[in-house]
Parts: sequence; structure tokens; C-alpha cells
Amino acid sequence: MAENFYGIWMMINDENYEEYLKELGVRSDLRKALVSLRVKPKSEVTISKDANGIVTIRSQRTNIKFKINEEFDETTGDDRKTKNVVSPDNGRLVQRQTWDGKETTIEREVVDNKLIVKYRMGDVVAVRTYVREA
Repeated sequence: MAENFYGIWMMINDENYEEYLKELGVRSDLRKALVSLRVKPKSEVTISKDANGIVTIRSQRTNIKFKINEEFDETTGDDRKTKNVVSPDNGRLVQRQTWDGKETTIEREVVDNKLIVKYRMGDVVAVRTYVREA
């Protein structure tokens, strides 16, 4: 995993995230709560890696720890029990998340000093953009 992913990132743009949550099957009330997090004064994501190669991605609703290319379990903010693998792919980190016969991908990429996170479920794509704070 490239070192340029590590740090604290502040969200500056959010496109189509509520539609993505809807496609996931997230309840309407929970979708609204999750979308409202983006208007908080500090909507940030922290990405770090420890000496043992364990990567941590932490935000207001997420705290996942994993090793690259190794499967891990995650219970999502909407209580889905998922299996996940994060793999490098041409400078991107691609997280494949599966549950109940369904699949979504979360692609993270650093472009022009911005962290671009693309969420894909079926034909629905949401994009969140972050700038480095630290």
C-alpha cells in the first residue's frame, strides 16, 4: 500500500452517497442519519498502518483493521455482517465487500493530493472526495 494514503483526510465533496445507501438496502431513517454525518464540522477519515502491517481506516461510522489481500469480517454501520478483502490495483486500494449473496466495492485512490473514494453497488456509484489535513 502506498504511503500517500496514510494521514487524516477531511471531506470536501459528496456525490450520490444517499442513492448508494439506498441501493445497499439501508433503511430510510438510517440513510438520513449516515448522510447527515457529512455536514458535521469535521467529517474526516484517518488511514494508518502499524509495524505489523495492519492498516486501520477510521471515520465517524467505520473502524476497520486489516492486512492487504487478507479476508476480514466487518459489521457495517447498518448492521450488515460482511466479508472483505482490500487489494492494491494500479495505485488504488479496492475493497470488495460481500454479504448475503450481494457485493459492493469501495475504491480508494489518491489523485492530485486528494483522496477519492468511489462506492459501487450495481449501476450506482457514489464519490466522496477528501483533502489531507495531516
